[in-house]
Amino acid sequence: MDKLTKYRQYIQQLLTEESQGDTLGGDIIESETVFDLVHDRYLLIDLGWKGHKRIYNCVLHLEIREDKIWIQRNQTDTLIADKLIAKGVVKDDIILGLQPPTIREYSDFGAV
Repeated sequence: MDKLTKYRQYIQQLLTEESQGDTLGGDIIESETVFDLVHDRYLLIDLGWKGHKRIYNCVLHLEIREDKIWIQRNQTDTLIADKLIAKGVVKDDIILGLQPPTIREYSDFGAV
């Protein structure tokens, strides 16, 4: 299996695992995964109702660009980059897109 296929699989597994998290008490909140396999964009979204308040939040947003995994958003307590490394992703292939470009070069991960 080539690297890109593995990375797609790892991301889909990771988002599916994260979507199985705790429910928020008696509130009607569901976690939904969105996999755009054409453009390599992957989202985990929370949506529903908390009392009379509408909930719609992008919890995780990952993309694959030029054979690298970009973490665009992470609103979890989980270190998503570490989970990707545990699955076999090379550190240099992880870009912290949620960090300013001027800071990325000082991280332990890839810089673009």
